[in-house]
Order: sequence, then C-alpha cells, then structure tokens
Amino acid sequence: MSNLSRNSFIESKEQLIDYIASGSKPKEEWSIGTEHEKFVYCVDSQKPVPYEGERGIKAILEALKKEFDWEPIMEDQYIIGLQKDGQSVSLEPGGQLELSGAMVKTLHQTCAESTSHLRQAQAVSEKLGIKYLGMGFNPNTKRDDVPVMPKGRYNIMREYMPKMGSLGLDMMLRTSTIQVNLDYSSEIDMVKKFRVSLALQPLATAIFAASPFTEGKPNGFQSYRSHIWTDTDPDRCGILPFVFEEGMGFEAYLDHVLNVPMYFVCREGIYHDVSGKSFKDFMKGTLEGFEGQVPTIADWEDHMSTLFPEVRLKKFLEMRGADGGTWSKICALPALWVGLLYDNQSLDEAWHMVKDWKHEDHQYLRTHVPRDALSVPFKNGTVQDFAKKMLNISAKGLERRAFLNNTGEDERIFLKSLYETVESGKTTAQLMLDRYHSDWNGNIGKVFEDCSF
Repeated sequence: MSNLSRNSFIESKEQLIDYIASGSKPKEEWSIGTEHEKFVYCVDSQKPVPYEGERGIKAILEALKKEFDWEPIMEDQYIIGLQKDGQSVSLEPGGQLELSGAMVKTLHQTCAESTSHLRQAQAVSEKLGIKYLGMGFNPNTKRDDVPVMPKGRYNIMREYMPKMGSLGLDMMLRTSTIQVNLDYSSEIDMVKKFRVSLALQPLATAIFAASPFTEGKPNGFQSYRSHIWTDTDPDRCGILPFVFEEGMGFEAYLDHVLNVPMYFVCREGIYHDVSGKSFKDFMKGTLEGFEGQVPTIADWEDHMSTLFPEVRLKKFLEMRGADGGTWSKICALPALWVGLLYDNQSLDEAWHMVKDWKHEDHQYLRTHVPRDALSVPFKNGTVQDFAKKMLNISAKGLERRAFLNNTGEDERIFLKSLYETVESGKTTAQLMLDRYHSDWNGNIGKVFEDCSF
C-alpha cells in the first residue's frame, strides 16, 4: 500500500502507479459515495441565484453552516463549500449546488444522507424564496445570464474551454449530474469494472435522460447534457478505447492522464494558469513558471480531477454518465451501479453482455443515445431492451447483497423509478416533452413545478 501523503513530492512514475493501486480494498471494505448536483433558482423569476446578496448561494451556505453545524470551506474571503462527517457541499461553476457524500456501506445509508442534505437545503432556502431543480441541463437560462461562482480554478477553465470545443462553457455553467464512486479490490478487478461500466454508461445515460430543453424550447435531445461532453474537450472526454485493449491497467490509465494537458497549479490557495502545459514537464522540474519545482500528490489529484471521461479512475471508479434528476433518481443511480459492480455474479453477467462489443458499438451508442435515448436501435433490438437486461442484472445483485432497511426491504427499492422508465420506454425527458406539447402548452415554466424539490 502507498504511504504517500498529499504533500509528498512526485519523483517517479512508479509513485503514481502505486498511488492509484493503493485504492484497492478487500470486498468487505468496499463503500458507496454518491454525488449529486442540482440547479438553484429563485422561485419568482425561475432564474439561477447569484453568489452574493440576500437571496444568493453565499446566503444558503452561511445558513447551512449556522443552522446545521457545517464547517466552512473558504477560498480567499469567499465561502465556497461546507464539510461535515466525511461529506462536503460544494459549488459548480454556474452555482449548481453539489453534495459529495461520505463513503458508506449501504444504499440505505447513502440515500438517507442525500435525503438529509436535501431537507436541510430546503429548510434554509424556503425562507429565501429559493428552490432546487433536478435536471441535466438548465432549461430556460442563456449561458451569458448564468452567474459565475468565485472559485479560482473555474476562471482558468472558462478561459481555456472555448479553445477546445464549442460547448465547454455550457458544460460548466448549465449542466447537472448524479454520480457514484465505487471501489475495486485489485488491478484485475478495476479493469473488469472499468470495462463493464464504460460499455454500459450510454445505457445509464438513456435511462436517466432529463435534459430536453435549451432556453425554453426543445433542443432535439433527451440528454443534451450528455451531448455537450462530445464538444467540450477531446483531450479530456470520450469513451477511452484503450480501456478495452490488451494491457489496460493502472499504468495505462496513468499514461493517459499524463498525456492530458494541465489547467492549473494551486499554491497557497492561489490558482496559477498553466493551461495546455504538460504534467510530465512538471515532474521533470521544467514546467514554465515553476522551474525547479516538482509536483506533489495534491497536484496530481488536482490534475486527475480535470479529466472528464464517462468513467473516471482515481483511487476508486466514478460513474459519470447520468443527468441530474429528481429525488428518487438521486438514490437510483448508485443502486444501479452497486447492483452491477459489487456482486460477482452480476459483474460476470454484465461482462458477458458487453464483452463482444466493438469500438464501433461504443462509439455508435455514445453518438446516438443523447438524442434518442432508449429508442436507439442496437444490435438485435433497442437500447431499451439492453437497459432492461442491465437493470435486471443489477436487481439480482442487490438482492444477493441482502442489505435490509428497518422495515425489512432490501436495496432493490431504489430501482423502482428506473423500472418505471425502462418498462414504459419513456424517459424523464420524453415525459417532459409530452407535457410540454400538451398540458404545459409550451410553457417551460411548468418544468419548475414538476421537477423541483
């Protein structure tokens, strides 16, 4: 196991391999970490709240700190987040509020944690005339009208993003997601889970599709959030073909990360722009502006966090393919992946389903699912057919895990909303579109009534 600390200097590539490998844990120590973002808006205007002011993000964070004993996270004079009991509340670039949950043992625990956070957020926001919207893309606000949050790393990213793609700023300012972080026991286990989850990520994108509107009108997609990643930054995004190739392992992923240009170096809380420059040069002590300095593990963690593939490897695996959603979907996303990846039989069955898929299949799904979700034709059926198989495999895995709540129900209860989606073939996005064209009478304001909490 690695004994590197965040302040340890990186002197060799082997240290970085050891760092990632140190995430390996025996099965009995595996845990679940759920992250979810939501849009924060003023009830009267249905527009995003600013950072400052009586009805702002700062006011929400200050109220949570005061009323629920969270510890503040500061950057310069700004409160930019909160932390308590292994959890953190943080800000995305456009003021989306995110809970990064603690690593816990069961889905019952992670769902209870999310519920507690949402109830606390509601308690302080109700007094301010503020609510939260669970969708994958801001449905009614222009990019230029989204307030920007005071975080140094985001200033650098905003300058660099337009150089690499036309939709990077939309990704930063107008998207929300639900993610789950899961463990692996070894390099072999990591590779199998990485391949299964990367192959199946488009199916999850389809099931969770909830971003069909842009600036008040249908945008032609069911998951516009997912489409945005295809034109954000080709260096950082995509389906990572090398994951499915012989030789995949910790070192192969490390080599990929080393080849991705940097964004920034943080020193004493100040973010220094090194966008486009090489982490390899940093390791050699030749990074422009930082000559003679070598990076620390903290610098490496920062750099790893600036890659945005559909599945991301750190000391754990992050599932990144789902749109933000309403309350039930927040608990459903970790349930789907835990059932697939944390039960050996389910993992084998899921691998059997995807092992013969070619690069062309992965690319086909990545291209077509954002627009047509479950109705995309695929092999001898549709994405809906494969999503049903995936969901059934997950349910069996959760049944075998046999973690019960205090009323004797196992973790399959969190899949209920997903079964409603795959059985009907109608995603949240499609249901929104149906209502937009019927009882909403083209009034996008109605989405705030249906999808808020």
